[in-house]
Amino acid sequence: MRRSPGAGPNQPALLTTSQGAPVEVRRSARRTRTVAAFWEDGTAVIAIPARFTAAQEREWVHRMLAKLHKQGERRAAAGRRRPASDDALAAHAAQLSAQYLGGRPVPTSVRWVSNQNSRWGSATPADGTIRLSDKLRPMPQWVIDYVLLHELAHLLVASHNAAFWKLLEAYPETQRAKAFLEGVSFATSRGLDKDGAAGSGDGGGQAPGPWSEDAD
Repeated sequence: MRRSPGAGPNQPALLTTSQGAPVEVRRSARRTRTVAAFWEDGTAVIAIPARFTAAQEREWVHRMLAKLHKQGERRAAAGRRRPASDDALAAHAAQLSAQYLGGRPVPTSVRWVSNQNSRWGSATPADGTIRLSDKLRPMPQWVIDYVLLHELAHLLVASHNAAFWKLLEAYPETQRAKAFLEGVSFATSRGLDKDGAAGSGDGGGQAPGPWSEDAD
C-alpha cells in the first residue's frame, strides 16, 4: 500500500495498492465486527466499522490489502496450473473439496467430456462421478473451479436448494463465476460466440469476491 500525492496541500493523499490501483475505505455504522475487502470496478474497497479509530483503519487497510494481493497471486498460480488431463482434474477437485467443502465430497472420477452441449458440468451422486464440458477449457481457472465445486456440492446435496447454495458460500468467486457463465450462455444462444467459449483472461487478478475478517 502506498499514498499518491493529493490534489492540493489541504487534501489527503490518495491511497493506492502496491500495483498503483486506487483504494477506497468505506465506513459503515451497520458493520460492527467484520472487515471486508473486495475489488469493485478496478478499485480495492476496504469496508470497516464506523467506530474504528484512524490507527485501526490503517492497520486493517494494510492487512486486508495484503490478503487481496495474496488472493491475486493464488489465482495467477492456479491459472498457470490449469488441469489438462483427467488425472490432473481429479487431483484439483480433491484440493477444492478439502479447501472449501471440508473434504466431504469424494468423487470416484472426475473427467473432461466432449458430449455435454447443454450444461457445463454434471454429477451422479449414486456413483460419485463428475463430468466437465471441455467447452470450459479456455475459460478462466476461477470459472472452472466454480463448476467443479458446483458438481462436488451435488454429491452432497442433489437439488439446488438453500442447503446446496450454502455449501458454495465459502468460495469467493461463486457469484462472479455464475455471472460469467450466464453471459457466455446468453452470447452463445444469440450467435455472438459461435464457438461457445470465452476468453481466458483473469481480469488482472482483481476479483470482486470479498475477503472478510472479524475485527474484534
